Amino acid sequence: MKDNLFVGIGRVATAVPLCALLLLSLLLAACERPDPAVPGGGEAQPTLAGAASIPAQSGDDVPTPIIPEMVLPTLPAYTGTPTPDSPHATAVGGGPVATHFVGAGETLSYIAQLYGATVEELLALNQINPDDMLLVGQEVLVPSVIEATGPSFKIIPDSELVYGPAAKDFDVRAFAAPFGGYLLTFSEDVEGTSMSGPEIVQLIADRFSVNPRLLLAILEHRAGWVTKTAVSGANTSAFPMGYEEEYLTGLYQQLSRAANLLNWGYYGRAEGGITATTLADGTRLAYAADINDGTAGVQNALGSFPGVTYESWQQDVGANGFFATFNRLFGSPFAYTVDPLWPADLRQPPLQLPWGGGETWYFTGGPHGGWASGSAWAAIDFAPPADELGCVQSDAWVTAMADGLVVRSDKGAVVVDLDEDGFAGTGWALLYMHLETRDRIAEGAFVQTGDRLGHPSCEGGFSNGTHVHVARLYNGRWVSADGVMPLELAGWVTQGLGREYDGLLSRGGVDKEACACREDGNAVTSEP
Repeated sequence: MKDNLFVGIGRVATAVPLCALLLLSLLLAACERPDPAVPGGGEAQPTLAGAASIPAQSGDDVPTPIIPEMVLPTLPAYTGTPTPDSPHATAVGGGPVATHFVGAGETLSYIAQLYGATVEELLALNQINPDDMLLVGQEVLVPSVIEATGPSFKIIPDSELVYGPAAKDFDVRAFAAPFGGYLLTFSEDVEGTSMSGPEIVQLIADRFSVNPRLLLAILEHRAGWVTKTAVSGANTSAFPMGYEEEYLTGLYQQLSRAANLLNWGYYGRAEGGITATTLADGTRLAYAADINDGTAGVQNALGSFPGVTYESWQQDVGANGFFATFNRLFGSPFAYTVDPLWPADLRQPPLQLPWGGGETWYFTGGPHGGWASGSAWAAIDFAPPADELGCVQSDAWVTAMADGLVVRSDKGAVVVDLDEDGFAGTGWALLYMHLETRDRIAEGAFVQTGDRLGHPSCEGGFSNGTHVHVARLYNGRWVSADGVMPLELAGWVTQGLGREYDGLLSRGGVDKEACACREDGNAVTSEP
């Protein structure tokens, strides 16, 4: 079932019958994509009062702050050097083409834009006609020539990309208030509710599990919304981040696109096999072998903004670019490092199926994005019994897979914090998505395994079929359902089949394959 708003991370795929793919797209598909140490010596440059410092990683000078008179709380100093990363694979020397698997709602024009190609190039490369319909899961050849390798300058640690332990006590509105910027006065409707600028930033941080500091820094870097007003130079257009597609108007859609691209670069490099990024001007670049995955995420997002060229991107990803903007607002990103983000001995706690004993539900979505497809393949979907397809009201109950504290219950989402410290970004947390407002459990409630959380529905994001979407996070990082720690529910273990939404649940030699249908082959019955 389709739960994401953007194109997914590509992975090596195994063959899947076309009829199965057509079923996946036509029957019960649920959620769709609308589509200071100063470098090199010299005098210290002024910084915001109390800002942490970091020896720069290149020979560039650090520019003066945005507003030198601003006084911020003292931040922890950082005078070290980011830990070197083990060399990663690079895309240098790769072949001239790669394979893209078509996702729901994708057009040839969108795919061309994604890979810095033209529609005409894709038509010729794939020997197809412009009127041909693309099918979900169809293989499309795309250009993959690597023109250069990106810089080795590290922008952020991995722990500063995710909404994890380092951001536990961060308050978006409290931080933004002293600046008096445009963010504080802005509001817009998000899914039927009027929300302020800080509330929108917080919602995006919650949904994508992206650090709110990082979101504020990128909003400031692109649009000046944190420190500037409409009079003093904030970009108050309908497209403040520069993404000018008609369906991406407003702060929520604009910043959501950026958050997804941050995640896409991070999880794509960490576990999706992605070794390169394409800039807005079409330049295809390999990630440097010695940068960390969080830096890859920022490089990917910064390269996506319309108007970015290879030359401007080099400036943006160096010491005088986005890194300097972050440093002016918050001090060094490396002062917030949490390492390791995951302990070496991390294991999933016991989890049960998310419905009552003796009931049969249907496995309708294999591993796919936790929230939007950049966020790892952390989620799987289940639909309750029903006689109708589509978004129909259900009296079935989604139940807690483990004990914990409900820390979010809004816009279709229930998040349960398993360590019960009140913050989903520390330790294990479970996301249950598309729970109807009717009878949904309240934030602040403590639940035990098997307790009722709410009814499956189409609420939250965009869904066209009643179901529940479940995903895991640890320390704010999405945990892939088919990764090194596969999702296990009452002994049923997930396995991906190479394509987003396709996969198996296996237990005791029995396999259930995800299908946008209700059949014996995807029926899963819980123990009485």
